[in-house]
Amino acid sequence: MTTTAWIGTRKGLFELQQRDGDGWSVARHHFAGDPVSMVLPPAVPGGRVIAALNLGHFGCKLQASDDGGATWHELPAPAFPGQPEGAEGPAWKLQQIWSLERGSDGRLWAGTIPGGLFVSEDDGERWSLVESLWHQPARLGWFGGGYDAPGIHSICIHPKQPSQVLLGISCGGAWRTEDGGQHWQISAKGMRADFMPPEQAGEENTQDPHRIVACEADPRVLWCQHHNGVWRSEDGGAFWREIKPPVSGFGFAVAAHAADPLTAWFVPAVKDERRLPVDGALAVNRTRDGGETFETLRSGLPQQHCYDLVYRHGLAAHADGRRLMMGSTTGNVWASGDAGDHWRNVSHTLPPVYCVRFG
Repeated sequence: MTTTAWIGTRKGLFELQQRDGDGWSVARHHFAGDPVSMVLPPAVPGGRVIAALNLGHFGCKLQASDDGGATWHELPAPAFPGQPEGAEGPAWKLQQIWSLERGSDGRLWAGTIPGGLFVSEDDGERWSLVESLWHQPARLGWFGGGYDAPGIHSICIHPKQPSQVLLGISCGGAWRTEDGGQHWQISAKGMRADFMPPEQAGEENTQDPHRIVACEADPRVLWCQHHNGVWRSEDGGAFWREIKPPVSGFGFAVAAHAADPLTAWFVPAVKDERRLPVDGALAVNRTRDGGETFETLRSGLPQQHCYDLVYRHGLAAHADGRRLMMGSTTGNVWASGDAGDHWRNVSHTLPPVYCVRFG
């Protein structure tokens, strides 16, 4: 049996394969030299793969494959309508496709910089801006977290009720809809933004959730790696409770166990101007009891002179809950076959990694 992992990097899309539980190897390299900001694996074997390319002067492009990556063709990229004269906020121009997700109803969702959400009813052939969110008055209070403009990096779709969607926005908190995007409400109560003045730290619209993921088996359970710590929700995002991992509460990446709502993994780092592993030693924090306690996992990870940072989409958990993979800004990729207890370096020569996803 072959398992596929897709690695989006600064210099193309790498297709990694594992056969019958053996080690991982690079099977193919697509779009050599082109930055790949996100990839959407197929919903079923042989289904459509979509890659988002950020080509700078040439703009953002979407490429799709309907034969497992053997051939590719271009799809139209999401596009903003013309910006009215005098409209406030960032320019209505696509800067990056930051997230791509597929609901159980077949609809595709794309989150972008600057803070736009797009939906496709035909597998990416056409895209429509979700204007109900774009025209929220609160959107004008969003601001960039690492980029000049705000962006939607997390899209959590209920696996059985795809009209229920929760978004993570840097910096704009969390927003959710119960009716497929017709109406939205902010959903970041309990989060805290220490970078704001004390009297504004609890304002939901200024939160910087670096990444939000859901447990597939119990999508009411959400995990958030925030700029100022780690939070967990057990009610679909209505309220968030802070939990305290060891080593550091700062980081970008989080992965949730698909079947166990009590288990999640985080990659701690030193925050703000440094952005590197604590004490130069890479680690993964794992909780198996909903954040009450943590284990810090280091076996097989570099523990001296390490400068690898794992971006928010750089850590992925397979549906089996045992296999994990993460890639770093230094081009390292590690894999685990025992839920993170031990790690093995798959490659140390890839370009900087933007995203990791299992097929």
